[in-house]
Amino acid sequence: MTTKISYAIAFVLGLGMVFLGARFFFSPQVATAAFGIRFNSNADYSFHHIKGIRDIFSGILLCALVLMKERRALGVMLTVASIIPVSDMITVLSKSYTSVQQAIPHIVATIICSVIGILLLTAKPQLKQPSK
Repeated sequence: MTTKISYAIAFVLGLGMVFLGARFFFSPQVATAAFGIRFNSNADYSFHHIKGIRDIFSGILLCALVLMKERRALGVMLTVASIIPVSDMITVLSKSYTSVQQAIPHIVATIICSVIGILLLTAKPQLKQPSK
């Protein structure tokens, strides 16, 4: 049961990552503000494209691993990928104009990735019942 719930959370997380990445392409100012930093683009959206494609890739990979029921690979990915929201949080908190409030989404993402990743890695593989 825990594995099914973990798969569901990972899949929703993957869809959320695709949404966040797409937002960096289609609404870069909104996405940057929601991320927790200020950005004066001067019509240069290179950062947005880099961030957007990273998020889209991560989201698609999460969803693919869930759909293929690759429990261990998904667990490893989520656990290791928790470094991304930690790094994002440090970046956001390093700005003089931000507070812990802007870091909360990154903290939540770190907790979700870590907990679900560890749950998937420690779950016992389910044996298939023989067909009758």
